[in-house]
Amino acid sequence: MRIPVPRPRSLAGQLFAMQAVLIAVLVAGYALFTYVSDRSQAEEAAGRQAMAVAGAVADSPSVRAAIHTPDPSARLQPYALRVMRDADVDFVTIMNTHGIRWTHPTQTEIGKKFLGRIAPAVAGESFTETYTGTLGRSVRAVTPITEDGKVIGLVSAGIKVEAISKRVQGQLTALLGVAAGALALGAIGTYAINARLRRHTHNMNAAELSRMHDYHQAALHAVREGLLMLDGQFRVALINDGGRELLGFAAEGDVVGRSVAELGLPAPLTGALLASEPRVDEVHLAADRVLVVNTSPVSGGERRGTVVTLRDVTELQSVMGELDSERGFTQALRSQAHEAANRLHTVVSLIELGRSEEAVDFATAELELAQALTDQVVAAVSEPVLAALLLGKTAQANERGVELVVSQDSRLDDGLLPASLPARDLVTILGNLIDNAVDAAQGSVRAKVTVTAYTAGSELVLRVADTGAGVDPAHAETVFQRGFSTKPAGPGGRGLGLALVRQAVSRHDGTLSVAEAAGGGAEFEVRVPLRGAGGAGGAAAGVMVEDASTTAAVPAEDRRAAQGTASGGDA
Repeated sequence: MRIPVPRPRSLAGQLFAMQAVLIAVLVAGYALFTYVSDRSQAEEAAGRQAMAVAGAVADSPSVRAAIHTPDPSARLQPYALRVMRDADVDFVTIMNTHGIRWTHPTQTEIGKKFLGRIAPAVAGESFTETYTGTLGRSVRAVTPITEDGKVIGLVSAGIKVEAISKRVQGQLTALLGVAAGALALGAIGTYAINARLRRHTHNMNAAELSRMHDYHQAALHAVREGLLMLDGQFRVALINDGGRELLGFAAEGDVVGRSVAELGLPAPLTGALLASEPRVDEVHLAADRVLVVNTSPVSGGERRGTVVTLRDVTELQSVMGELDSERGFTQALRSQAHEAANRLHTVVSLIELGRSEEAVDFATAELELAQALTDQVVAAVSEPVLAALLLGKTAQANERGVELVVSQDSRLDDGLLPASLPARDLVTILGNLIDNAVDAAQGSVRAKVTVTAYTAGSELVLRVADTGAGVDPAHAETVFQRGFSTKPAGPGGRGLGLALVRQAVSRHDGTLSVAEAAGGGAEFEVRVPLRGAGGAGGAAAGVMVEDASTTAAVPAEDRRAAQGTASGGDA
């Protein structure tokens, strides 16, 4: 049979026991000190009272007159008894200078010798002492009776210690009642405080709290996601290593205790952290990362703070962008496959009609136009990643009824871009700018997007212009913030593309600006410094992709179809 091991007392229970014992010891100590102090004060007060009574009797003329009579006791005994009763003392003894009593509370003690010292009084000095006499232990005063400077008798008045003890005991009873009340109030207050402490500690003992703290610290540093805890005033109460890394704080930086508004985070992210309502899977930009932010208020009858979790989805966001591009390419290929089938049917029909020469001319013209477009794009931008991106975006734009062209000023040779400028960032920058321009130009009178890419000195210049409605100068800065958009929100939300562009440009210490395009609409310009480039950059006139003769010879519909076919095949 297993013997159950008693659970250790909780921390609140230990504190309650300690506080109860402490209060009891304090009350008992105070009661003892008060008893001793009161007893000492009572004895001193009894001595003063006895001295006053003895002095009053010694100064009485009737006492001096009675001493000279043949039988002093006959007159002094009734007087002494009356004084005892009126002055509330236990005895008044009048005696001669030899200590023979003339008065005493007990009649049989009259005529006997006084017990105690009388020498100082015979010498003319009054004094008090505690002495055990015929009535028991008492506090007494002895004073001389003088006449014409001569001591003719002595007076002793006293109060029994037993009487003094009874007085102190009465005070002690009241004191003990007060002490018991204080102990009871202290115990009730201690119990109430510890009951609240038990609620806060969930009735766990010190060992359990210590173990939980160790687990808490281990879990805090083991979690790869960012964890941020804010108090009720939105100050940082706790942040783990992942949170410091994702938000760009130095590991040794003093972040705890600072307000969220003082951390220098982007305004949308700061607003999300300061919000009183929960936030679920919101995408925000911080430093050079794309973060998914979740916030959950901590409440226990009142707002105690906020728990924030952060997930790094920078790579995921980039992959999603590439997936969107691939999805667009797929749709373009599907459309071009349909167009190719139509053209193939045309060629077959011409052959069936015996018009072989016309069939060859039709097919040859289509191939030449597609190859010309590919050659022109590659000649202007021979950097393979950007060339593939431009051909693919051309197909996507054509499917949406927007003409995408590369300007005559473009010139970007292969191997010119350094390794410090990865292809993924170029796709993020130029791809999002083109998508934004196509969205803006779609539906305009002449839906057109113009892309310019070249190097000037030691920097890469990317410029995208559209024929849309343009950007209000008042929104020249806010247009790059996450969540800003002039278009209705779609299923996945809007306002992230330009924010990602700005993040990528800032990561490479570049600049991003927007202005009004020459023919109306908006023109976005990116300038990124080239570090360690493989060749010298320079603004070059480049190859004119918009060939006037080709444009004039081929209808716009066929031209867009041919461009889509070329880009789809190249992709």
